[in-house]
Amino acid sequence: MGEMPEKPREACGVFGVYSYSATVARLAYFGLFALQHRGQESAGIATYEKTPEGIVLHQHRGIGLVAQVFTEEMIQSLTGHMAVGHNRYSTTGSNRGCNAQPVIADTRLGSIALAHNGNLVNADTLREELLTEERTFLGSSDSEEIAQAMAAAVDTGSGWVEAAILAVKRCKGAFSLVIGTPDGLIGLRDANGIRPLVIGQLDDGSYVLASETCALDIIGAQFIRDVAPGEVVWIDDRGLTSQRWAEAERKLCVFEMIYFARPDSQFDGESLYSYRVRLGQVLAKEAPVIDADEVIGVPDSGIPAAIGYARALNLTYTHGLIKNRYVARTFIQPTQKMREEGLKMKLNPLPDVLQGKKIVLIDDSIVRGTTSRKIVKALRDAGAAEVHMRICSPPVTHPCFYGIDTDTQDQLIAARRTVAQIEAHLEVDSLHYLSWQGMMDATRHEAHTYCSACFTGQYPIAIPAGIGRSKLMLEEPLPT
Repeated sequence: MGEMPEKPREACGVFGVYSYSATVARLAYFGLFALQHRGQESAGIATYEKTPEGIVLHQHRGIGLVAQVFTEEMIQSLTGHMAVGHNRYSTTGSNRGCNAQPVIADTRLGSIALAHNGNLVNADTLREELLTEERTFLGSSDSEEIAQAMAAAVDTGSGWVEAAILAVKRCKGAFSLVIGTPDGLIGLRDANGIRPLVIGQLDDGSYVLASETCALDIIGAQFIRDVAPGEVVWIDDRGLTSQRWAEAERKLCVFEMIYFARPDSQFDGESLYSYRVRLGQVLAKEAPVIDADEVIGVPDSGIPAAIGYARALNLTYTHGLIKNRYVARTFIQPTQKMREEGLKMKLNPLPDVLQGKKIVLIDDSIVRGTTSRKIVKALRDAGAAEVHMRICSPPVTHPCFYGIDTDTQDQLIAARRTVAQIEAHLEVDSLHYLSWQGMMDATRHEAHTYCSACFTGQYPIAIPAGIGRSKLMLEEPLPT
């Protein structure tokens, strides 16, 4: 088995569009292309087409990146006026073809196509309930449970929106959903709004749903607003209507702000680039290295904070690590020497920039510590005289149960070691984390409107006893 990645794996990306004048599959493709950072395991698009015989559902899903899963011919075959798209990173259920989304579920009124970003904490008990109701599962994801719960509600007489509400009222956890139906498109967010979901509009007045505003930008859609926590929206030929389905208390994942979402996406009226620059500025106040020669950021997520840190202390910001942005999955095995130098497939230091310099290295987080240690060694091997590491978030001490794959607590280095012990493990000259208060102050919003459970252990949605952190808890021998 390969080494576990240093960073938490991304949440999924969802996309939906309803338009008679646009090629909806093409818009969905480019929307998913913009959201590729949120999931790299599989991708899928489902479209609905009105024909003389009725509504026809077209779909294509596959393992791999968006550009690997779809061809021009495939996009042209996905005809229709409505599309639902999904990029997946598995947080419940393994990376198999049967778990690729959108999830398709049949009902008495036609098929639904559901795309889910988030994670349910009652997935095991909900599946047991649905099995007793004789619902059939093809995969092992909690997303399929939401689809089957909605299908069950439709089959017992509910309409589309009512069925979606009845389904999510059975769910506990995080869910931002885009759901295609034969009659319209649904966007729905859990009562805490842990994962993002936004509404955009095309020039022709058509509506778009997406995980982040960067997916609107790429297709030329204008950002209208967020889907509010506890809100469900319905989009059809008459436009967009909305209703509240639950009492809302926003708890947006602060890790979306720090790391997951793209820096050009808009949150709370500004780009995340601006927020991340502020993180670096606050970090500079809390843990300055006055006599440093250069400040560098770990590409790409550490760069805005590194710029903010350098500005605040009037230090030189420079590129000391170069990222290979074309690294994706490869099934070709490297040589043993290449494996030993594995970091350089993604990050390569610049010796002429680093030689003899006192470096401040900025990163967004340390989760397991494996890659951080390799980066520090690479900088020293390239000639850095000193390496002072600064992290623009607090120590990650608790796993996430709401759609981020941080695995078990014993894999989190800050849950097992003190800051001094981590400093020694990384072999840095000094190590400082941003305080929790500094991180929250940089948002310029009330701290209680964010979920920061991975730093504090204070979970906004109760975690059932004994749930552990097995994303494969629903696995059985399944078809591929």
